[in-house]
Amino acid sequence: MTLDARLHALGHRARRRRGAIVVLAGAPIVVAAVVWAWRVAAWPGAAVFAIAGLMMLAAGTRHAMRSIDASWIARRLDAADAGLEDSADLLFGDTARLTPLQCLQRDRVRLRSERHPIDDIAPPWPIRALAAIALFSLFAIALAVSTPSMSPRETAVGDTRTPAHATSTHIDRIHLDVMPPRYTHLAPQRESTLETHVPEGSRVGWRLHFAPAPKAASLAFHDGSRVDLARDGDDWIGERALASSTLYRVVLDGAPPLDDDRLRRLDVVADRAPDVRVIEPEKSLTLLADGQRTWDLAFEASDDYGIAAASLTITLAQGTGENIAFKEQTLALAGEDLDAANPGRRERYRHTLDLGALGIARGDDVIVRLAVSDNREPQPNTTKSASFILRWPPESSSDSVGMEGLVEKAMPAYFRSQRQIIIDTEKLVAEQSTLGEDALLARSDGIGVDQKILRLRYGQFLGEESETRSDGAPPGEDKKRGRNEADAGRADALTRREEEHKHFLDVEKFGDAGAVTAEYGHTHDVAEAATLLDPETKSILKSALNAMWEAELHLRQGRPSEALPHENTALAYIKQVQQSSRIYLARVGLELPAIDESRRLSGDRKGVSDRESSLVPAEIADSGALAAWKALDENAPPDLDMLERWVRAHQSTSADSLALIAAIDRVHREPACDECRRQLQSLLWPLLPRPAAGIETRAAPNASGRAYLEALRASEAAR
Repeated sequence: MTLDARLHALGHRARRRRGAIVVLAGAPIVVAAVVWAWRVAAWPGAAVFAIAGLMMLAAGTRHAMRSIDASWIARRLDAADAGLEDSADLLFGDTARLTPLQCLQRDRVRLRSERHPIDDIAPPWPIRALAAIALFSLFAIALAVSTPSMSPRETAVGDTRTPAHATSTHIDRIHLDVMPPRYTHLAPQRESTLETHVPEGSRVGWRLHFAPAPKAASLAFHDGSRVDLARDGDDWIGERALASSTLYRVVLDGAPPLDDDRLRRLDVVADRAPDVRVIEPEKSLTLLADGQRTWDLAFEASDDYGIAAASLTITLAQGTGENIAFKEQTLALAGEDLDAANPGRRERYRHTLDLGALGIARGDDVIVRLAVSDNREPQPNTTKSASFILRWPPESSSDSVGMEGLVEKAMPAYFRSQRQIIIDTEKLVAEQSTLGEDALLARSDGIGVDQKILRLRYGQFLGEESETRSDGAPPGEDKKRGRNEADAGRADALTRREEEHKHFLDVEKFGDAGAVTAEYGHTHDVAEAATLLDPETKSILKSALNAMWEAELHLRQGRPSEALPHENTALAYIKQVQQSSRIYLARVGLELPAIDESRRLSGDRKGVSDRESSLVPAEIADSGALAAWKALDENAPPDLDMLERWVRAHQSTSADSLALIAAIDRVHREPACDECRRQLQSLLWPLLPRPAAGIETRAAPNASGRAYLEALRASEAAR
């Protein structure tokens, strides 16, 4: 036999022995566990334990045998023969990857292995450990066989006869069969308790066996409904469909009361609506890119029992303003399963919109929304995703085309001020040397227009008429007129001002009050506006307007440096007007009424109110929870009927009204149970109304604080 074949045989024998050791150690333990399962849960439990034990034993044996590899064999060879010089691993290495020195050592080891072959490297048999495990397993099996059976089946088929003087009835067999709705695809389940969780819409069947047997039995629910149980041999059966969580009690007739007749609870697990997650697009508003012809959409949806249908609603919005038209279409989408183990519960939906076929144009919006429905019956749950918009931005507005000559590109009047006009003028004066004559005149004229607008604003407080377009010219003509005035000079401007008011100079009667008013009062002004200010303030404002007029005149003529002093003068007058319009209130201290000395020490309290009467107790709404909690806290019997009516009327404010009703029923049946009262109190605590705000009492001083106060009193007494 060659060396390689001998090494392979050594490894094979080692693996078989390692596997045999694991089987001999684990088999007795599995047998003992199966016997105990048979005693506790009968043959179904024993079968489950047997299958699970064999699978675990097989997995452990396989792992133990696979742990014997080339490295393990090399270590065992080195330990068995020192002549191998701890180089047995070279026998298993790739010759092409060995260095010349390693190849020389490998040849030496190979020659020594052939001259002195090793017969066995398998692990030794752990006789003591295997014997201990076998003895322990035999003891466990003997104990299980000698222990009385605890199997529910044996209990069910045992003797149900009870003594004639039995004082209570016992439910010795319980089968609670839950049949979930078909759309959930859940298998029916059987419970051996009276309380469980069931899917929404499930039909629950009861099969109960009583000892002793009653004449009649029924299930009384907390909402007042009942289910009468029918006799089926020795068992009593009944059935009901559950749409919401409920409490019930088993009621017997013609038999002693149940030894445990507390309320039982069946919790209904509601069918949740599908969850929808949007993968593409990432933003709710997407702008159409240049050259984009399609729009990719991707969604994921999941549901607890399964998704029935998914539809994509596509809306095309066209038009602007009030003339907007909508085109809507709905597409059914087919999804791909993301969970192969639970088909239909988690799916992904993809769709690509053809924008050309959709008919999108510039300025239009495409709105998409996914709706997913589950297979709930009779009414499915539907979840809709958020709306996502693809917008093709409209072209820039061209409403102002051809209007350049009609629209005056100037800052609105309410954005300008006299201080800003001064700043603009100072800047123009600083740059005057670098500007040409036309540019200087244009900028100066623009500032003059701003000065005119501001002058007209302040003129409204004096009742002056609007002078924005006296000749019907458009606003843009103001600057042209300013340039003409600049060419005409200061004299022409003064002449224009005199001609503007020439109809006030024709006074025929000297001393006539009406004529004087017509001459100096500008009778066609707004008289109501002229009465807003007192005469002194109006005089200051007139001076400001005159200074603005002079500044405007110089600005229109292209002489900003001469207009600057008048602008500053106008600003000073405006500040005076602003100060004069403010109202100052004197600071007044607290003035208490004089004390009536005649009533001192007389005891007359007429007209004097009690301090305590000003504090009105907070009104707390009538709360059944508060009254019951106080009674429980004071160890007094609470009004449980009133409390139960209050709980039923306020079920929406309670996090778990069924638990509260069950606690009330338990206290009602066991008034002396302190644990029942404490549980009811703890459930009532979150429902108590918030107490009214009150004054906190001062905390008593601690030891160091009392020592400090005593030291102060001693110091005061010594002083």
